[in-house]
This record gives sequence, C-alpha cells and structure tokens, in this order.
Amino acid sequence: MARRPGLTHVDRRGRVRMVDVGDKPVTEREAVASGEVAMNATARKLIRTGGVAKGDPLQAARIAGILAAKQTSALIPLCHPLPLTHASVELRPSRTGYRIEARVRTAARTGVEMEALTAVAVAGLTIYDMVKAVDREIEIGAIHLVEKRRGGRSGAYRRRS
Repeated sequence: MARRPGLTHVDRRGRVRMVDVGDKPVTEREAVASGEVAMNATARKLIRTGGVAKGDPLQAARIAGILAAKQTSALIPLCHPLPLTHASVELRPSRTGYRIEARVRTAARTGVEMEALTAVAVAGLTIYDMVKAVDREIEIGAIHLVEKRRGGRSGAYRRRS
C-alpha cells in the first residue's frame, strides 16, 4: 500500500511512524493557536474579582500552557522534542468566558504547531479545574491553529476567519 499524499505519519504499509526530519534544515519557526473557554456568570465573576478559592486561574492557566508547550512530545506520541525559544499564553475576557492564545517559537527542523495547540488546550483545562466547583458545564473549544510563520517546506499559513 502506497503512502497517501499528505499523510506524513503513515508509512507505505499503512503503519504510523515518526517522520524523519534529519535532512531538513534548521529554520526559525513560529505558530499561534487559539481557543475559547465558556462558563457561567458566577464563574466569570469569581475569576474577574479574584474570588476563586484555589487562586488566580488565569495565572495558573498561563503557566500550565507554557509548561504544556514544553512537554508536547511527551504527550503526543509522534511529535519531535523541540528546543523552544519562546512560549507565551495570553488570556482575554470575552462575553462568555475567556479567549486563549498561545504563541510558540523555535529554531528547529520541524514546526511548533502542536506545541501551540497543546498550550491552548492545557490552559483551558486548567481554568476548568480551578472553577469547576461553581460551573460543571464549562466548555473548552474552538481550539485551532491561527497561523504558522516562517520555516518549513509548506511555508506560512494564516487561517481564514
């Protein structure tokens, strides 16, 4: 069975594999991902007034997201371990909760899209963990790659709205 075009993690026999990036050049790479956390008014008010008993969910989420970006290869089986040069997580209030944006950079042979996406997911889960006592219906979603800048064979990418 020939490997299907575009599926780099599948070999000619249909088995999953880690892609060999050894022949690719080291280039500067950057990825931005975002997502949303929606919650009830009580949870939003507690966060915004500093009333969450466990501490500040936004600061905890920021740290958790950065740590997650650094540990992506330990969480996602076929990801390469990457030397990150930058990872940031920003949380902005929205009408229904918070918008999360992660920005990750490296100089490596492969991109940091998975690291940015993982940072967003874990930041959202951290917020959930810290306010679940007042809202068990929190929704974490709309996690997606916003853009990929620099480096790589496939070039830059910018998501259309």
